[in-house]
Amino acid sequence: MPTSTAQPSTATATREKHTGLFRCIAFFLLALIVIVGITVLVIWIVIKPKRLVYTIEDGSIKNFNLNNNHLNSTFNFLIRAHNPNGRASIYYDSIEVSVAYDDQTLAFNTLEPFHQPTRNVTRLKTGIVAENAALSGSVSKDLRVEKASGDVELDVHLKAKIRFKVGIWKSGHRTLRILCSPVMVHFSKSKSFQRTYCDIDL
Repeated sequence: MPTSTAQPSTATATREKHTGLFRCIAFFLLALIVIVGITVLVIWIVIKPKRLVYTIEDGSIKNFNLNNNHLNSTFNFLIRAHNPNGRASIYYDSIEVSVAYDDQTLAFNTLEPFHQPTRNVTRLKTGIVAENAALSGSVSKDLRVEKASGDVELDVHLKAKIRFKVGIWKSGHRTLRILCSPVMVHFSKSKSFQRTYCDIDL
């Protein structure tokens, strides 16, 4: 009889021990998450990051050839990237740039990674080449009309993987998305380009 009553007592003690261990681990992980969150928040408040400013300063189209709904052309843009932050520099580890018309991508390219210091303006030159890009019939038709008018409205998209650096601290990667629209580009060099301000999503 004493042996049969001792068995449940041991099992109960083991379960309570495991429950207590899991509870301690859960509290530890929760405390760690809270501490990391508070640390990141304090760093962010100290940095006081200002919004990045992107504009397109110039744009042109060269070697435009649209034949049988296939496009060959080179789109050149001068993109101005302004980091107004006094404490945070930025690492651009990868940059993708594309040009679209009426929601259809015409050409795509990548830019060289770079590091942007604090309170810095960096100008990026792009040469986005469309090589025999297949277009829908409606897009091809509209582009011909725009070409005849001498002007075309384009959308320029940028997507970058960036990191912030303050002192010796570096943040993890964040995705920066930029939309510049509409970008009015003239086929004739006699017309001056009008600066386009871009929307930033970070």
